[in-house]
Formats: sequence, C-alpha cells, structure tokens
Amino acid sequence: MSVVGFDFGNESCIVAVARQRGIDVVLNDESKRETPAIVCFGEKQRFIGTAGAASSMMNPKNSISQIKRLIGRQFSDPELQRDIKSLPFNVTEGPDGYPLIHARYLGEMRTFTPTQVLGMVFSNLKSIAEQNLKAAVVDCCIGIPVYFTELQRRAVLDAATIAGLHPLRLIHETTATALAYGIYKTDLPENDQLNVAFVDIGHASMQVCIAGFKKGQLKILAHSFDRSLGGRDFDEVLFHHFSAKFKEEYKIDVSQNARACLRLRAACEKLKKVLSANPEAPLNIECLMDEKDVRGFIKREEFEQISAPILQRVKAPLEKALADAGLAVGDVHMVEVVGSASRIPSILKILTEFFGKEPRRTMNASECVGRGCALQCAILSPTFKVREFQVNESFPFPISLSWKGSVPDAQNGEAEQEQLVFPKGNPIPSVKAVTFHKTSTFSVDVQYSDVSDLQAPAKISTYMIGPFPTLRSEKPKLKVKVRLNLHGIVSVESATLLEEEEVEVPVSKEPAKEDAKMETDEKPNDTSAPGANETDVNMQDAKGTAEAAGVENGVPQSGDKPVQMETDTKVEAPKKKVKKTNVPVAEFCRPIMMKPKPAKPATPEAPETPPHPGKPMETDKPETTSAA
Repeated sequence: MSVVGFDFGNESCIVAVARQRGIDVVLNDESKRETPAIVCFGEKQRFIGTAGAASSMMNPKNSISQIKRLIGRQFSDPELQRDIKSLPFNVTEGPDGYPLIHARYLGEMRTFTPTQVLGMVFSNLKSIAEQNLKAAVVDCCIGIPVYFTELQRRAVLDAATIAGLHPLRLIHETTATALAYGIYKTDLPENDQLNVAFVDIGHASMQVCIAGFKKGQLKILAHSFDRSLGGRDFDEVLFHHFSAKFKEEYKIDVSQNARACLRLRAACEKLKKVLSANPEAPLNIECLMDEKDVRGFIKREEFEQISAPILQRVKAPLEKALADAGLAVGDVHMVEVVGSASRIPSILKILTEFFGKEPRRTMNASECVGRGCALQCAILSPTFKVREFQVNESFPFPISLSWKGSVPDAQNGEAEQEQLVFPKGNPIPSVKAVTFHKTSTFSVDVQYSDVSDLQAPAKISTYMIGPFPTLRSEKPKLKVKVRLNLHGIVSVESATLLEEEEVEVPVSKEPAKEDAKMETDEKPNDTSAPGANETDVNMQDAKGTAEAAGVENGVPQSGDKPVQMETDTKVEAPKKKVKKTNVPVAEFCRPIMMKPKPAKPATPEAPETPPHPGKPMETDKPETTSAA
C-alpha cells in the first residue's frame, strides 16, 4: 500500500512519498521537484503539469491555471471576481451560480467545472507518484488551506475521487508544516510547552499558525490567514507598474493581448526574485507586442514603495493569531517562515520587527507541506510504523445548529433557535450529542456561527429528522449526534429517540448487595417536568454521553446504598426502562454545483459525470437510520 502526500498549490504542486528510510519528494517527467498546476487543452490532446506550462505561452486562452482560487466558490464572490480579471481564459457563471471554465478542446468549445480540472491535475500527480513507486497509488493525504469552507473541502474530495484517489485526510497546510517540523525534533520539552509561529506566505495567500510542542505531540493553538495576500500580488504590482510605463514609452497596451500579459507576468515574477537578492534589477523582453522590444529598470526601494499597501496587510494575521492563541509576543519562542513569497526582504523585516526575533529558515520553504502530508498519511496508514507523535488539530471556525419548532409550532411563528456545537478551536475530529425535546418531524440547519473571516454563506446544509414512530411516552428525548470528521466536514450522523416505559420487576428473595449495579438499561423515576418549550436542548461530548448514560441506567450518583428490609424478601419500586429507537436522518438541502453538459460525450481524458463539489461523497454521507 502506497503512502503519498500531495501539496497542490495555486501555482505548483509537490508530491512526497514515504519510504523505509524517510520522506522523499519525487521528480516529475522533467526531473523537477515542482509540477505546475496547469491544464492546457489542445486541438488533439490535453497537456498537464510541465507540458501544460510549456504549451500555455502559445495557447493562453485554453490554459487553465490557479484552480485553487476557483474551486468551491460562488461566481458572485467579490474576491473571485478580482481573480478572474487577471486570468487569460474565459470564466462565466453557471446555472447554479458557480463558475464554469470555457476552453477549446478537440476542435470545439467545451465547459468544465473547476472540480473537473482539479481532478485532471490530481490524475497527473497520481501518475508521477506511481511511476516513482512502481505501484498503484490510492491512499493519500492532501494539504488544503485553513480557510477552505465546507464546500471547498468537499470539492477537493470529489476531485480526488475523479482521479481515483482515496484521501485519508485533508490536512491544513500549516498543520502539515508543524508536523514536518516537530516529528524529527528530539529535544522537545516534556513539561514546558515550546511555542512556534509558522508563517506561510505562498503564491496567493498568507497563513499563520501558532503551535505548541511537547515531547511526542503538537497542539495547534491558533490559525489566522489573509486569503488574498501572496507572491502573485507583488507580481501584479510590478505588472501594472511596467505595463503603464510601456504604454507611455512604447505606445503599447499590454492588457489587450493575452500572450503579452502572460510574458510580462512571467518576467515580473523573475524580476521579483532577483530583487530579493539584489538592490536593483533590469527587465528585458523581446517582441513583447507589435514586434517591439521593451526594457525596464527598477530598484528595490521603489519596489517596496509601490508595494506598501500590500506590506501593510502582513501584520493583521500575525496579531489575530496571537490574540486567538492567548499569547503575548514574548511567549512565542521561535518563528519559522515558509512559502514561495517568504524570501522577500521587506516581509522578513516586518516579521522581525513584530516578533522581536529573526525568523528561522530550518525547513524547505516549498516542500515542507508536501512532506508533512506524507508523514500524516504514514501515521494513518497501517503499512508504516512511525515514531509516536500526536497531532492535536483545531478547527478555525465555529459551527452551530439552528432549528425551528415542529410544523404546527412554526405556523404560530416560533422564533428560530441556535446552539453552538463546535466552538472556534474545537479539536478535529470530534463528536457531539445534542438532546432535543421533540415529538414530530423537524429540520436542522448546520451553519457557520461567524462568517466575518470566511466571506461565504453561513448555511452549510440542512437535515430533516423524522418521521417519528408512535410515541409511548409523554416525555421523549431525541439525542442527535453531530460529527466533525478528519477532513473538517460537519454532518448530522444519527438521531435516537429515548422513551421511558414501565416494566415489572420480579420479587427477589436474595439480600441485596451494597455495591451492586444494574445491568439493564433502566433509569430512576424522573420527577422533573419537561421544559415548557419543547425545543430546549442539552449538548454534551460523545464521551460525556456514555457517562451520562451510566447515570440514566441506574448507577447511583452519590454512593447511596439500597435499604435492606428485615425480612429475607426485598420489595422494589416500579422501574422505568429507557427504550431507544432510531429516527431517520436525511440531508435534503445543500448548495449544489451543477455540471455542464458537453456538446459531445466526454472522453476518458475529460470525465463527463464527476461527483459535484456540492454533493457529499458516499463515504461522508450522514448515516440514514430507520425506525425500529
């Protein structure tokens, strides 16, 4: 069984595999460690990865890149609209409100969803891993940004399914970095916690994670991010600077030519890297547009000056991470910087001033996420024996349930109620049990409690619980189990109806034992009346559910001993037995991203009917139970 980790970035991807001697980053067909995340559609075939990047200059309008910014997002998202303006290919709104990508493939115009294109990228990464391992690759671990919503996480899982992969876990990129950092450390403290801040500035986003390390474990203390602060923003600053300069000096408008835009952006990216090591750098492009050669020149000071609005946004995620972790700047012992844009001197200067210490570079800035994903896959896989290291992950967004009364009550205008189930920073995975006082079918909405950081709809999904069987008790309780799985996906897993019914207890001629506990599922008489409002709920952890069940099943709470009569016969009071009945749970409402209808039946290279990002995968569907 293979153990593979995939780090799919906005610009490039890394494939890491676990071998007996450790974690290796495998090479692609061109012996490169990084594979471009691009798909180029041609007249006879498609080109993916390095071949797609080589073909993109000649075929920019049919070369699909930056899929990470498109997947699982609504077309009306303002951030997505800003991204589309810089893309050379055509993106329109589909009938479901999500983006559709248009490209000319096999001689005709076709439409693809971002999930389909990401599935093609994953297929290429899978083939790279299989060529190196000489074995089939199925199980894997995929790194995702911490800010991915429920829909985006499901879209990644669906894209992996298209490629024939089975992700064991979607792990946050900063958590994978922390795992790759800590698992090899042999000098971690046993008692005092070592706090390390990981700052990941990639091609399109910035993520900050503060992790606490002890011997054999790490705990994520806080996550923060800026979804649109990355290396490409500095490229865009240089692009607009030189495009305006060339328009004035050479009388050419680069923005009107897709190929010229690609060439200028590629040159600006190289220029940015040169400025990271040199105080000044030239820019020379032959035949950029209208057969004109262009030349430019810029100093680092000027580059930092025109990039000032971007640099001012770097501190906000740092401050938020410290606030969420409840730490002061002095409590952070080390700062690790990773990501492709982390080499910009002005960013390093801001980090040094903020933390009061020099950022460290002990990790490979481009490969650490992929290595962490492979390590996490090895930990979850039974085929590898890995050093014991516990990863205590936390979920960055609060999740709550909201509901209304039964149908008759809703007609009377009952107000919507809400219960926080998974607070911000809740461990992953986690299971919570929520007890309702309900007697008829009702619906429950799973939603984000706070969407200020997400910029996404609050509602995640809706579940219908019911119909209920014939009730025999006047005070039934409905216990609903809600699960937050390893992928960070929330689902209502099951619902169980608890009813009390009287049972006859035979007369016992044996003396009662003082410390005896009842083995039956019985419960002492509950003299408390049910709440006036039937929608009152009680929430507890799944572990607490078992403990509470022990009290309900007749286990004495305060050590009280049964009273023994003077005769050899003990007379027991009537008992009530708790009857458990499963109630059907059906997910009937979720934002669905419809697939486009191709003009012709799709070829094996372009799947026609992939799973949809909005459709839950079969392995992640909530368990549907029937009434007993």
